[in-house]
Amino acid sequence: MKVGIVGVAGYAGTELLKVLLNHPQVKLTWLADQQPSEMMVGGRKIAVEKYDAGKMVKQIDLVFLALPHTVSAKMALPFLDAGKKVIDLSADFRLREPALYRQYYNFEHDQIPWLKKAVYGMPELYREKIRTAHLIANPGCYPTAAILSIAPALKNRVTADDDIIIDAKSGVSGAGRALKTDLLFVEVNESIKAYKVGVHQHQPEIVQEAEVLSGHPVNVIFTPHLIPVTRGILSVAYLTLKKEMPTATLLKIYRGFYAKETFVKVLDEGQFPSTGMVINTNYCAIGMKVTGKKAIVISAIDNLLKGASGQAVQNMNLICGFPEETGL
Repeated sequence: MKVGIVGVAGYAGTELLKVLLNHPQVKLTWLADQQPSEMMVGGRKIAVEKYDAGKMVKQIDLVFLALPHTVSAKMALPFLDAGKKVIDLSADFRLREPALYRQYYNFEHDQIPWLKKAVYGMPELYREKIRTAHLIANPGCYPTAAILSIAPALKNRVTADDDIIIDAKSGVSGAGRALKTDLLFVEVNESIKAYKVGVHQHQPEIVQEAEVLSGHPVNVIFTPHLIPVTRGILSVAYLTLKKEMPTATLLKIYRGFYAKETFVKVLDEGQFPSTGMVINTNYCAIGMKVTGKKAIVISAIDNLLKGASGQAVQNMNLICGFPEETGL
């Protein structure tokens, strides 16, 4: 496959480049960013071109857009109009309700036809739709960790849908490469803080997919935290079960749900995930504890891989008919 990346100089774009350089079925034919430059990745000098849609579209079969939110919506069009496959790592095609973009991104979404055609790129939930999609909305990092931790409980109707609390903590790379005062080392080091409480843009994404799984409205309280590490997400979901059950029973439900999933690992009873288990991998590790009707489900991912670039390559493999684990 002839593949291009737009936004290759960002954290997600660079991580994507690292994965694709070692992918046996990919030829990288165009790497683009705002300005031409050279990058050193894995000891290799990589030339980066200035973005030029007209030239790029002639040289690629599939493009990854590793761009800031609200930018991809228009930049995807030349590729889609030319019949190219697009995997968008931003939020621009994730939400099915256009009004939510106005509320959470201060953005008037005007690409409604493509918004309706986009497939949410979580292979564990939408594998067959992904295979035939032209536009993949790659999930956010927090939603990936959160949704994977609650999906089996919702799908199997074992949890009360009006009582889901998700407390999540992310490394600083999740905020992107832009220079912001509150992300400087002296602001972040030796400090943990909650942010965007009750208004985080990933809240509607989690609710959207939770409601698809449950089949009716779901109430989710989501609180993100910034922790002084480079990468990784630890997400803790608090669920109220419809009936009491031992931890072993809930584990059996989760293992059944993820039985054929290469990249989701459900840990044994008494074991709980850490970010150290999954850093630099495309895996999600899940552990849980049940006390009466209360369940605590913990998930861990690398926010730049399973939460972004790794999952994007997983989606590319499905679209192209490669084994899903190729390059990962």
